[in-house]
Amino acid sequence: MSGWASPAGALLGLMGGIGLLLIVAGVRGRRVTLAERLAPALRPRDATSGLLREQPVRSPFPVVERLLAPWLADVARWAERLGSPRAEVRRRLDRAGSAENVDQFRARQVVWTVGGLAAGLALALLIGIARGFAPVPLALLVAICGACGFAACDQLLSRQIAQREERMVAEFPTVAELLALAVTAGESPVSALERVAGAARGELSAEIRRMLADVRAGAPIGLALTDLADRTGLPSLMRFAEGVAVALERGTPLAEVLRLQAQDVREAGRRALMEAGGRKEVAMLVPVVFLILPVTVVYAVFPSLATLRVGL
Repeated sequence: MSGWASPAGALLGLMGGIGLLLIVAGVRGRRVTLAERLAPALRPRDATSGLLREQPVRSPFPVVERLLAPWLADVARWAERLGSPRAEVRRRLDRAGSAENVDQFRARQVVWTVGGLAAGLALALLIGIARGFAPVPLALLVAICGACGFAACDQLLSRQIAQREERMVAEFPTVAELLALAVTAGESPVSALERVAGAARGELSAEIRRMLADVRAGAPIGLALTDLADRTGLPSLMRFAEGVAVALERGTPLAEVLRLQAQDVREAGRRALMEAGGRKEVAMLVPVVFLILPVTVVYAVFPSLATLRVGL
């Protein structure tokens, strides 16, 4: 018992000292600044109706949420220093069509990082029990698992952006031709956009409805189209926004511009499909060269070798 008591006591003392240091650092780091003291008195009163305000999402455990909110905010600010800037994250969330704000995404990154650290710690304990404890490699393994969790959350957002942009590119030719038909029938551009947004379903039609909401709120249609292109980040939609804006300003035929853009997007999709087919064709050569061809050679050469061995 005495052999185990000494390391256990040292470990408990180390954990207690680290906990006290974290508490002191947190208390000293959260001192109320002068701006925070004056903010309640100087903050303007929000006259927006309570029905129109964005209601905060509450967890099933509000007490735990209030206790952990300051720590999560600090960790989120630390993660922001290591990751992308706040404006870039906001732009990527808009491109993914996510309803999260930047703080919620940072909190999700923190949760993924903590999950990676927990998985790395469990793996390090299993390796230590099986092969003996080596502090430096095991600590490095835990850190790598935490970094993988942080990167996996960011990679998941990038994948969501890529999938959404693929769906928008696939929807764009149909939407452009519907707009061209509506404009040719004599409707104004805004009416044509409203008709298409009401009839179509998909990611691009949702963005058009958001753009129309900005137009109804008083924004010029050219500016709303520019905002649409900035939110999506797709070159085809950027050309679409520029073409529609120029056609509205100069009075050029809008239907022909929309048809040409739809044709260009279809040609780009056809080229991308041919490029993907070429890459798949090269990838298919790997099993043929390294698996099927050696087996064929063995079947062709083995009878001859057997015959020569019998002859000798």
